[in-house]
Amino acid sequence: MESTAQDSSLINSRNSTFNNFEKKLKEHQVVGGALLFLRDGEIANHYYGYAELSERRVVDENTIFHWASITKTLTAIGIMQLRDRGLLALDTALTDYLPELREIHNPYGDMDEITVRMALNHSTGLRNSTWPWGGNEDWHPFEPKRWEQLVAMFPYTQIEFEPGSRHSYSNPAIIFLGQIIEKLSNDPWEIYVDKHILSPLGMNKSYFNHTPAHLLPYRSNSYVIKEGKPEPRGLDFHTGITTSNGGLNAPLTDMVRYLNFLLGRSQTGTEILKRSSLEELWNEELPITEEGGVRSSAALSFFLEEFDGMRVIGHTGTQWSYYSWFYIHPESGTAAISITNTDGDKNMHQFRREVTREVFRDFFTQFK
Repeated sequence: MESTAQDSSLINSRNSTFNNFEKKLKEHQVVGGALLFLRDGEIANHYYGYAELSERRVVDENTIFHWASITKTLTAIGIMQLRDRGLLALDTALTDYLPELREIHNPYGDMDEITVRMALNHSTGLRNSTWPWGGNEDWHPFEPKRWEQLVAMFPYTQIEFEPGSRHSYSNPAIIFLGQIIEKLSNDPWEIYVDKHILSPLGMNKSYFNHTPAHLLPYRSNSYVIKEGKPEPRGLDFHTGITTSNGGLNAPLTDMVRYLNFLLGRSQTGTEILKRSSLEELWNEELPITEEGGVRSSAALSFFLEEFDGMRVIGHTGTQWSYYSWFYIHPESGTAAISITNTDGDKNMHQFRREVTREVFRDFFTQFK
């Protein structure tokens, strides 16, 4: 079939973006990474480096990465499923489901005024981090493992700004939503999400926390650059009570299934959430920033990026030296997703920002 001018431009921009992506990976001493474009079910991808350096095991479509805060979008979908079943309402107080939250100090009013919606759009006024302190001893948990450990901190926790007044990213807020899912479904969060999202979408190699033995050959290690050399951090770590906030591990093959679901192009024939309810998660709730020609705003556990007359929907993830992101443009059936497995001396947040801005400019704008 003869290529159109747009097809030719698309191929050239993909090649240019892939080349620049690899150049930046080398500059940042990244051990392994991937960048993938999706359009109407067709995939263009670029895999780089190693999933496991000691074994010289290269990154490919089956490599299982840790997706960190992208997990939050699964929690949001779970909340909307329960909403559609009449088990909760978005503008109901969190304390209706979790009365323990009344122990948190709120100098701006009553804890009963903080809603499920505010947790979804990150406007509760709660702090960002799960723990209010850190620790670097080997015996310290990566995150608290039990709900009662968080509850014990509530009398020493305060709301930091007037709830609903502005956006401020909060991991505890999403953990609270995970607890609500558990209470209303009578399933652990991981079981609920597997039963109601992952399995129906055919994401059969996706899981949370520790890797099952049969998937270990596909698991990416993570690395940190020390004195110019990459050191492995270990294949697995447990996200504890924060699993609903950042525990997802999955190969790119499964993540493509997830992107196709978000785009409305799932091939499973199973409707896990009404399209109108999914799109409700993408309504703008609060502004965040505007810089470099990109306007960012918060939806309901998704984020919106507007540039050059376009709006894309997505989320990022950062944890344990993994840096991930995805964005979709449902109107054109396009999506992009990327991940890297290394931390080091150079700023990987800036790396991710530069790559996404290039993808916005050179990939998505072709489909306006």
